[in-house]
Formats: sequence, structure tokens, C-alpha cells
Amino acid sequence: MHSFVDNSRRTWEVAINVTAVKRIRGLLEIDLYALVDDGFKSLSKLVSDPVTLADVLYCLCKDQADKQSITDEDFGRALSGDVITQAADAFVEELIDFFPDARARASLRKAIEAGKAVRDKVISHAEKILDSINPETEAQKWINSSGTWPESSASTQDHSASES
Repeated sequence: MHSFVDNSRRTWEVAINVTAVKRIRGLLEIDLYALVDDGFKSLSKLVSDPVTLADVLYCLCKDQADKQSITDEDFGRALSGDVITQAADAFVEELIDFFPDARARASLRKAIEAGKAVRDKVISHAEKILDSINPETEAQKWINSSGTWPESSASTQDHSASES
């Protein structure tokens, strides 16, 4: 079982089992088992949408939340920033562990790790590009390329009609 700690420092155990899958199908109309059927597009969409992810996590942690009298709104308030990434990682790892076939689990884990490696490389590349940007130089390029400012409409109005 995988877990994450929310911003209120509460630890949540993410448990995916048949009962949890059935609960999420009924409440959210999301089939956890089918999230990988389309080349991970549905899974990627789910984990990149913090609102839907929070709803899924709440359903998975509902028994724990009920014991602590934590509503879905209270649960959602404690999910922001890095906690969302940690919760998504716990969810994905638990989802992989839910699959009954060991080879399928191994393939899923390999695909997830490859995706993370690609994401890390893209972020590193973007950081290098951003670090190389000089705001003064770029602003000056933009200013130079836009030419002169057009005259305001007040200064270009034909005042001859009012002078007659």
C-alpha cells in the first residue's frame, strides 16, 4: 500500500482493490482498470487534473476520512503544491500494484518510469532555455521589431470639421 502526507500533515494510505474500483466507477464514472488502455492518455489526464485526482483520492481514502470526520472539501483543501505530485505518485504506484498480472505490472512500471525520465529531461531543457534568456535583451528585441507606436486616435482626428 502506498501513502502520501497532505498539507495538514495527515498521512493517507491509498488502497486500490476491487471494492475501491467499484466505488469510483459508481461515484465518479471512472474505470481505474481502463486508465492504461489508451496508451496512458486517460491516466495522464487524470493525474494532471488536480480536481479529478482529488476526487479519486478521496474515494480511495474515504474510510480513513470518515473515521477522522474529514469531508471531501477538507480533504481537497489539504492538497496543493508538491503534495499533489506525491499523491499522484502514490496513486499510480498503487494502481500498478492492483493489476493481477506480474508482467503487466512490470511493463506498466517501466512505462511510468520512462515517462518520468522524459518529463525530467523536458523540464531540464526548459530550465536551461529559461536560464539563458536575458529579459533586457529580449525586451529590446521586441521593442525594436515592433517599430514605432501608432499615433493615438486623438492626435490623428481631422479637426477641420469642427473648425468650420
